[in-house]
Amino acid sequence: MTITEIKNLLQGEVSKEQLEELKTDERKGVQKLLISYEKRQAKYAKALAQFQSRFSYEKEFWQKDQLVAGVDEVGRGPLAGPVVTAAVILPHDFDLIDVNDSKKLSPKKRQALFPKILEKAVSVSVGLANNDVIDQINIYEADRLAMAHAVQGLKVKPDALLVDAMNVPLNIPQVKLIHGDAKSNSIAAASIVAKVFRDNLMDAYGEVYPEYDFKHNAGYGTREHMEALKKYGPTPIHRRSFAPVSEYEK
Repeated sequence: MTITEIKNLLQGEVSKEQLEELKTDERKGVQKLLISYEKRQAKYAKALAQFQSRFSYEKEFWQKDQLVAGVDEVGRGPLAGPVVTAAVILPHDFDLIDVNDSKKLSPKKRQALFPKILEKAVSVSVGLANNDVIDQINIYEADRLAMAHAVQGLKVKPDALLVDAMNVPLNIPQVKLIHGDAKSNSIAAASIVAKVFRDNLMDAYGEVYPEYDFKHNAGYGTREHMEALKKYGPTPIHRRSFAPVSEYEK
């Protein structure tokens, strides 16, 4: 086979016999391709093992034939926009090994995973608390309320919840996990859904209020955002209870 043919072969499934045969090929180009192939395989094996380990909490409920939902939020810190939460119930055969803590993934990877999670999940639901609610009851309680809405929106009721460092105000058994989006695939999937949903929403707000650069800062207090806040004052989606938003009220 030519080097190009071998390169194409190594991009797919390769039998043990084929690998053994290629190892006897003395061409340097072939040996370099084999080294790259083995590195990819090792990287995949490591990612797969880590992915499987992130189902340890789910398996405790699956073994009891129970449905468990992962719950997470995004948007507690911004000066504008809602806090967004998501609840996700994953099936036992969920196989998207790239699913991980949304903060560890690029925007492109999150956007690519978003529709795949929606397709493969047993159920997905999103909950929101807008800036008015945040200003009325504070961000922590607004976050909890939005989480409850997300869980209540699931098409099937879960037997238990895995929650990232929070307690959801519902009468459902819960496991609170610190850094849960790095420990549970269900929470990680919820973090991706919430993040992509909120980013897309803030992009849309960026079209309505272009001066504030929401498309690039998602409502966080970047330099461009603060300069616009000083010049134009708060928009209807700004959180007046967050400093220093109220200081720039016109």
